[in-house]
Amino acid sequence: MTCIELPSGDPVTPASEHPISRENRLVITALVTATFVVILNETIMNVALPRLMAELRIDASTVQWLATAFMLTMSVVIPTTGFLLQRLTRKTVYILAMGLFSTGTLLAALAPGFGILLLARVVQACGTAIMLPLLMTSVLTLIPVARRGQVMGAVSIVISVAPAIGPTLSGLILQFLSWRFMFLTVLPIALATLFFGARKLGGSAEAERPSLDLLSVILTVPAFGGLVYGLSQLGGEGSGGIGPVAPLAVGLACLALFTWRQLALQRSGSPLLDLRAFKHPMYTIATALLVVGMIALFGVVILLPIYLQQVRGLDTLSTGLLLLPGGLVMGLLAPTVGKWFDRVGPVPLTLTGTALMTAVLFVLAFLTAETPIWLVLALHVALSLGLALLFTPAFTSGLNPLPPHLYSHGSAILSTLQQVAGAAGTALLVGIMAAQAHAAAVSGSATTAVDAQMAGFRAAFLVAACVAVASIVLAGFLRNRPAQVSEGAEPAAAMH
Repeated sequence: MTCIELPSGDPVTPASEHPISRENRLVITALVTATFVVILNETIMNVALPRLMAELRIDASTVQWLATAFMLTMSVVIPTTGFLLQRLTRKTVYILAMGLFSTGTLLAALAPGFGILLLARVVQACGTAIMLPLLMTSVLTLIPVARRGQVMGAVSIVISVAPAIGPTLSGLILQFLSWRFMFLTVLPIALATLFFGARKLGGSAEAERPSLDLLSVILTVPAFGGLVYGLSQLGGEGSGGIGPVAPLAVGLACLALFTWRQLALQRSGSPLLDLRAFKHPMYTIATALLVVGMIALFGVVILLPIYLQQVRGLDTLSTGLLLLPGGLVMGLLAPTVGKWFDRVGPVPLTLTGTALMTAVLFVLAFLTAETPIWLVLALHVALSLGLALLFTPAFTSGLNPLPPHLYSHGSAILSTLQQVAGAAGTALLVGIMAAQAHAAAVSGSATTAVDAQMAGFRAAFLVAACVAVASIVLAGFLRNRPAQVSEGAEPAAAMH
């Protein structure tokens, strides 16, 4: 078997020497389809919140819990998936995840009031939280290293395109049908993937059967839940809640305790999240890159619709359709980016992607109320192109170096940090936008309400651009390293 040495120093084995079996293709197809459905559902509610306020007779601070509770549940459940994937078979975990999601979806469609709808969203979130780590762990287990870039391209479609399509789909449904049809449309697809995957999936649990540390599970609630809730309050507009400071302080303190507990359990027991994944430099760099990418993606996905609707006067359907091309660009390009990654390694792709992402964010910092709509569309497509070039190489390069016993933990850590980063991006940028708009109105530097709003948008995009600059630096250090043979040794092929 020949190994092609590229200028970047990344060894690449010809993909033709590592075919993927038909059985494994079906397994990955089932997992990708199921994950696409559950992540699509995560953003499908955003456009529907105003209608739910009217039909369920609730105010804005109450209806926001449909999104906040979903994020809280995700951030608490995801850390436990490393344990689940080691303890149970792939098929059992899949049935558990899609069974919970389908049950929650049916409950939401039939919900007689807000309380049941909120419970349904929590049940949905439990299933959603399990699916992404299950998918990534299965890719690492079933797909040869030489083909992972191509397959991770499909995974990138799930992660980047589904959130972008959610608002478009819900806008289209709400234009003609009741909000319940958002769930009734998703339910048959979820059930079909549940039964298909249950037939095709197999696999056994890992040889190591860890015990569940209850203290770690308890700490995840205030640690990750406190951070996500605090960040969501940071982006609020005076909802009358307890504010962001207390939950963020509690979250950070409990996160420190959680980290200490995991480090202690690495020596004496089974950690809930095995932090030894961060001993692999490429995993750490890729995780940081993905966190920055998620901040940019979720921040822009929230800010641009607000700009298009409040400043430019577009309705929800028009806004969703305007943002759709960007999502399609990420979806159509992701498999091709995966093939490029298998050929040239991560550096050319991630450097181009992060540079493009940063440039677009700096241009958006000069947005005005008269900026042509076609230019906003072009910038969103360019940003989507940059993210497509970033996500697949970062995922693959980050997870490839991990030894098999860290697959499930590495996937769970990555998914947890993505969820927190998405909440952070939304909260940080919306909070900056609101604060700067208020400051401009109070100081008198803005003569109209629209001018004040635009000052807020420009400040938020400028901060996002400054954060994105760090991703360019990180991208230059990313390499595609094979997994180590042991915790202390690295194969010669990886030493450059």
